[in-house]
Amino acid sequence: MNKGRMEAFSDGVLAIILTIMVLSMQVPKGVSFAALLPVVPVFLSYILSFIYVGIYWNNHHHMLHTVTHVTGSILWANLHLLFWLSLLPFATGWMGENSFAAPALFLYGVVLLGCAIAYRILQIRIIASEGPDSVLAKAVGQDRKGTTSIVLYVLGVMTSFASPWLSGACYIATAILWLVPDRRVERQIQ
Repeated sequence: MNKGRMEAFSDGVLAIILTIMVLSMQVPKGVSFAALLPVVPVFLSYILSFIYVGIYWNNHHHMLHTVTHVTGSILWANLHLLFWLSLLPFATGWMGENSFAAPALFLYGVVLLGCAIAYRILQIRIIASEGPDSVLAKAVGQDRKGTTSIVLYVLGVMTSFASPWLSGACYIATAILWLVPDRRVERQIQ
């Protein structure tokens, strides 16, 4: 099967996720800068989630560039990833509206962990379909970056009630880890 429909559908879902996140931010009442203060946590959580959606979109794009054909298991794995990503607007809104309270940080971390595991499953399904000598298999190797991300998410979830600051730091650190350009796929394609 051709990968074009899966790419187009995924891009559409990600665009809708970003739209939902920005539309869920409420305009403050009042015209003073002080009226903006209550929405600062909402805006900060939006920025973090926007970065995460961008990271997933970028890496998904690169990963699908290596795919020659799509199987049923790849389609289901991709839907699984989109499911977890589609929960980001809810978790983002709850976290922002509640000023990064422990239960909201916990849920946000669970959603991020679900996204990371789903992405790993999609990667595994693509490598299983394309073969161990495929471009993607060579590019990701042992995928230390992906494994580190999962460990940081688990740490963030586990510390969300005991140390919300550490929990948030784990989520921010993971985003920073992925903001550093990952050229593994590009190098393999060239």
